Amino acid sequence: MGRHSRKGAEAKGRDTGAAVGDGERGTPRSGSGGGRRRRDSAAPPSGEGHTPFRDVPHTRGGHPEQREPGGGWGTGPQPRYDGGQGPEGAARDAYTRQAVARQLSAQQAAQRAAERRAPGPGGQRTGGVPLIPGPRREFVDAFDTKPSRPAPPAGSEGDGVPPGPDEAALDGDRDGRAGRGRTFTGIAAAAVTTVLAVVVAGQVAQDSGGSVVPQAAGVDREDAEDASRSVERATPQVPQPQVKPMSYAEKMAKAYPLAPDLEATGSFEAVPGLAKAPGKGQKYKYRIDVEKGLGLDAGLFAEAVQKTLNDDRSWAHDGAMTFERISSGEPAFVITLASPGTTGVWCEKSGLDTTEDNVSCDSAATDRVMINAYRWAQGASTFGPDKLLAYRQMLINHEVGHRLGHNHVSCGTPGALAPVMQQQTKTLEIEGIKCRPNPWVYPGS
Repeated sequence: MGRHSRKGAEAKGRDTGAAVGDGERGTPRSGSGGGRRRRDSAAPPSGEGHTPFRDVPHTRGGHPEQREPGGGWGTGPQPRYDGGQGPEGAARDAYTRQAVARQLSAQQAAQRAAERRAPGPGGQRTGGVPLIPGPRREFVDAFDTKPSRPAPPAGSEGDGVPPGPDEAALDGDRDGRAGRGRTFTGIAAAAVTTVLAVVVAGQVAQDSGGSVVPQAAGVDREDAEDASRSVERATPQVPQPQVKPMSYAEKMAKAYPLAPDLEATGSFEAVPGLAKAPGKGQKYKYRIDVEKGLGLDAGLFAEAVQKTLNDDRSWAHDGAMTFERISSGEPAFVITLASPGTTGVWCEKSGLDTTEDNVSCDSAATDRVMINAYRWAQGASTFGPDKLLAYRQMLINHEVGHRLGHNHVSCGTPGALAPVMQQQTKTLEIEGIKCRPNPWVYPGS
């Protein structure tokens, strides 16, 4: 523990003549020395209060006892040793006894502290103070912060029992002696812990493909994956903007594309369904045929015919007659919507030429009233594009009027409404008299 003796150049092979016995230091005994060199008798005393090398009795181990400041041997200057003879020897013996007493006291205090820290039955300290595991002192001392004693768990024996005075004194003494050593030890331990944490984190990231995904406790991985699968989730329904359907009037006021020289298939198809006659007058049953390949709304055409003929401003005025649409059986006539080419073919059967002005006709030699699909889709310049509804109503009333036996009539009053039987598709001015367009038989009703 202490310093080794310095070796002189002249002290060789001299025996001390006395040594400390086995029972107690300071008791002379005879025997040869340890063979160690010692200083010359003229060597001055050490500046630190230690006894000179001369006349120092040797221990059995061969090393002289040298008491250093601090530790169990005490501090301060040391008295000279003169082999146990005279006043100096008595002083040495008294000092030795005091040092031994101090060492025993420190050892007893350390033993008591160890007994307090030693866990008894049930994991508790002896002496009534529970043992609570806390942070290692090396880690705490590494940051020069004195650790506070962790509070014992609630309900255990010794709650609130402060540490004893001996234990506190021992802790303070231990802190004073080994603070620097523990500081370096704690720093090294913290560095090792940090390196291990980095290595473990890197290994985990490598095993998981470079990313660490936290997972809640108690949740299996398969369950978590199943919960995230989109196939088991309800597909969110995006609300589609609702388009308001067009009304009958809006459809009748709209133009539709159709070529003026179109000649379709020439074959017809009856519009299915039944539209009962609403009035009580003379009943006329009719059927509606639409040429295949026109691309026009056959249902709209059938609805327009039924509403127009049974309107009180039309031929059904004052209940004179009523019209009923059928799709089977024997009709009185067949209202046919056909392409310009097909219309010309059927009108020619009755000696009528519709190709010059691309108009419609009542083919009286047949059962068909031919409505030119081009005029139905595009209208006429006499009514203009903003009066397509009125033009279509006039077209139905005019051709069915021919089937009912009415001939062409001309306008006689300038600025008046043109008669429905006037050829309004061709012109509104006859012999210098210009009239206004009119779709109805009885427009003032």
